[in-house]
Formats: sequence, C-alpha cells, structure tokens
Amino acid sequence: MTAGSKKTSTTIYITESQDQQLKELSRRTKVPVAVYIREGIDMVLAHHRDVLPGQLPLIADPQK
Repeated sequence: MTAGSKKTSTTIYITESQDQQLKELSRRTKVPVAVYIREGIDMVLAHHRDVLPGQLPLIADPQK
C-alpha cells in the first residue's frame, strides 16, 4: 500500500495476546498498531498472490 492510499474502516477480532503484543510493539517502536496490521495483511496477500486476479508472469514457475 502506498502512503497516500485511501483507507477504509473494518472490524477485526484478535486474541488478547495478539492485542497485548501489538500494543507493546507499538509502544516500543512508536509505530501505530494499524500500520502493523496493514503490513500483516500485505504479507498474506503477497503470499497468496497466485490465487488473486492479475497479470500472469512471462515465465511459468517450474515448481508449480
């Protein structure tokens, strides 16, 4: 996501442990929890990009 991208609001449910750890990470790094959540979403989307619509690579992956 680019810095100027429009953001939309959503509700998620996380465990108490995840909440506590994210808040502590945010406190120590001064980076908002929302930034870490968006980074995590970006990582999942990148990991599963092969099932998302988009341009196919020019050379097929021989591992697939």
